[in-house]
Amino acid sequence: MYQKYAELRNRAGKTDYAVAKETGLSTSTLTNWKYGRYSPKFDKLLILAKYFDVPVEFFAEDPEEGGYIK
Repeated sequence: MYQKYAELRNRAGKTDYAVAKETGLSTSTLTNWKYGRYSPKFDKLLILAKYFDVPVEFFAEDPEEGGYIK
C-alpha cells in the first residue's frame, strides 16, 4: 500500500508532511505504513483516495498477482 501512496505523493509533488497537514493524517501514521508497522484502516485509505482523487480500490492488493492493482 505504501508504494501506491508514495507513487501518488510523488506525482503530486508533495511531501509526507504536506499530505499529513492537508489531510489530517499524522506523519507518524505515514511512517508506520512505510516501515510496515501496521496496515492502514479503510477510513484512512478513503481520506487518501479523496485527497489524490483516485478510487479507494487503487490501494487494494490484487490477490491473483500477489501485488497491487495498477
